[in-house]
Amino acid sequence: MARNEQHITQNIDWLTVLIYAACVTMGLFNVYAAIYDPEEQTKLFDLSNSAGRQLMFIGSAVLIIIAILVIDYKFWEAFAPIIYGACILLLLLVLIIGSDINGSKSWIKLGAFSLQPAEFAKIGTALMLSGYITQPSINLSKFREQLWVAGLIVLPALLILLSRETGCALVFASFMIVLYREGIPGIYPSILLISIVLFIQSLFFSTLYISIGLLILAAIIFQFIIPRYDRTRKTFINLSVIFVAMMLFSGSVDFIIKNVLQPHHRKRIEVLIDLKADPTGKGWNVIQSKIAIGSGRLWGKGFLDGTQTKFNFVPEQHTDFIFCTIGEEHGFVGSAAVVLLLLGLMCRVVFLAERQRTRFARAYGYCVAGILFFHFLVNIGMTVGLMVVIGIPLPFFSYGGSSMWAFTILLFIFLKLDAQRPYTLSRT
Repeated sequence: MARNEQHITQNIDWLTVLIYAACVTMGLFNVYAAIYDPEEQTKLFDLSNSAGRQLMFIGSAVLIIIAILVIDYKFWEAFAPIIYGACILLLLLVLIIGSDINGSKSWIKLGAFSLQPAEFAKIGTALMLSGYITQPSINLSKFREQLWVAGLIVLPALLILLSRETGCALVFASFMIVLYREGIPGIYPSILLISIVLFIQSLFFSTLYISIGLLILAAIIFQFIIPRYDRTRKTFINLSVIFVAMMLFSGSVDFIIKNVLQPHHRKRIEVLIDLKADPTGKGWNVIQSKIAIGSGRLWGKGFLDGTQTKFNFVPEQHTDFIFCTIGEEHGFVGSAAVVLLLLGLMCRVVFLAERQRTRFARAYGYCVAGILFFHFLVNIGMTVGLMVVIGIPLPFFSYGGSSMWAFTILLFIFLKLDAQRPYTLSRT
């Protein structure tokens, strides 16, 4: 049950709002720094450049925030299936009429601007997933329910992959966090983590070395970790099956890279392993990004004084590689501040999620935290050369209307749900 609200900002978590405002403001000035031309004296309020348009996106995001705060909080749970369905229709529509931008057919042209439905599909999926798994009749320990949940996540991810937007599709793996929190067996996140580790190891080591390592690990587990009374024939067989499957997966990585992935994906993986593999092609962005970040040293070169930035060494620096602008102009101190700010935001969201009285609000909060964490980890990782470049924005910092609006909607729906917590009876 809920009382009528006295004011749209009543019980809003202002600390989260403050962190959001800080991120957005810092992001705006770094976008401006990334596109600033000292000869032309680029203006911040000029809509003809990316900084001016980003300011417009932020202004419209404020209007979106007001709309979210005005809408009844129960709307988001009640209409989750409709929102999810609308997102699926947009993803289907983009396959038909979508515009090809930078090799990705995931944009719908709207006059001078472009909209990316994949960004909003994360919101629809988060709402739908939260609504589904928190129904009293749903038990995530049952295989049938697990299949339904997998379908809800895989469907939009598959449609996004068909539009050649790999980065956005991979974000959907972050929903494993909320599923684990809400009771899915730990075997599934374990399989996901092991698969990621094996995939990365298979890039650097031969299948023979990995197989030997796995055999040694299996022997150690069986002999020293598994209790003596559990060292049965059945345990031995189960352990053998698991490690054989791991070996087979490791051996299949090379086949997947050569026969399944697209040529540009293969090239990006090669660059991750060795930047010298294509220093003037796929490796150019990462090389120049690392140079820019390294050149900033402790305190940075100063606002608007980044040389790598001014001479356009990093293509599209104001979008996916915005972090290297921060590193060059504000140094290690500025980079650490941004990292801590985003980590603080995610930790705050998790804290708020844990205090919710309804499973829907809690589950949705974990969806928000998971999505933010995935973007944060992958974007900074690829900027510093630790992850494959997949084209994924840094939340609230990277240029883009779709990402700015999507992250804002994602966060403030949760803040609206949290604001109603004092008036909501506990429902598990």
